[in-house]
Amino acid sequence: MMDPEEIRKGAVRLRRMLEDCRLCPRACRVNRTAGEIGFCGLTGDVILSHALPHHGEEPILSGTRGAGTLFFSSCNLKCLYCQNHQISRGVSGKPCDGETLAKVILGLEEKGCHNIELVTPTPHIPGILEGLAIAAGKGLHVPIVYNCGGYENAGVLRELEGIVDIYLPDFKYGSDETAMRFSGVGDYVNQGLQSLREMLRQTGEAPVLMDGTALRGLIIRHLVLPGAVENSLEALRLLRKHLPPAVPVSLMSQYTPPPPVAGHPELGRRLARDEYDAVVDYALRLGFETLFVQKVDERHMAPDFRLEAPFQWV
Repeated sequence: MMDPEEIRKGAVRLRRMLEDCRLCPRACRVNRTAGEIGFCGLTGDVILSHALPHHGEEPILSGTRGAGTLFFSSCNLKCLYCQNHQISRGVSGKPCDGETLAKVILGLEEKGCHNIELVTPTPHIPGILEGLAIAAGKGLHVPIVYNCGGYENAGVLRELEGIVDIYLPDFKYGSDETAMRFSGVGDYVNQGLQSLREMLRQTGEAPVLMDGTALRGLIIRHLVLPGAVENSLEALRLLRKHLPPAVPVSLMSQYTPPPPVAGHPELGRRLARDEYDAVVDYALRLGFETLFVQKVDERHMAPDFRLEAPFQWV
């Protein structure tokens, strides 16, 4: 059971960081509480785009009743190929204070969702904790999932110990050169591995399940990109080198070229089946104990956040 007072204390500590923002490795050091904005384009407000039961996550998260997913606006990365580009490339959505956010969270729990999944929470985390503190005081008891792009400040993650139950980070890149080309950051690998080690310290190696759904754990996602098989292989080599084999890895095949990369020489097409199969085969040879895999689907599988239900194919 989450302690509302401890969550509230964490929110206060992290909100102080907004005065000289260092919530993520970009460390823009602007005073977001005074309306200044850094890379993410956000002030101190939480901006929520969508909240819904999501049935398209890994089976141990979606279960039978869906993950209670909150999609937040903006991002501390600007990946060329972002599948959520409609909400990650700018600030679109509704500002939420703690009371409003708590009401949304409790509403998802009341719908039977197995967890509360926070998508792209990094720039919003002080305000999110304020909402979680209120929700916890009103009886929130389902697990909290932290779904992020993997470019995190490990010190901030330490503030989330005892609050976040399940970490769901991306590990996008096996080299900083690729990270710079596609996401504009030159230190992704080191920051990603530091963050993964902190997440692992908090959660343990293998997920804890009850009736087939996760209560606690770490699941690492990797989106296989077209023309970038070697990047995926190197990312898997790094994961196998630095983390125990019991940590699950989710290899995602659903890449759909978004409009910003139409015509891009590498990213402007769908992933080929043989590219994805090569990555899965390599992961099996490396000895990962749990892999989540997908079919290579020809359908358009990018969400449309202009719709109330963005995931039409699920």
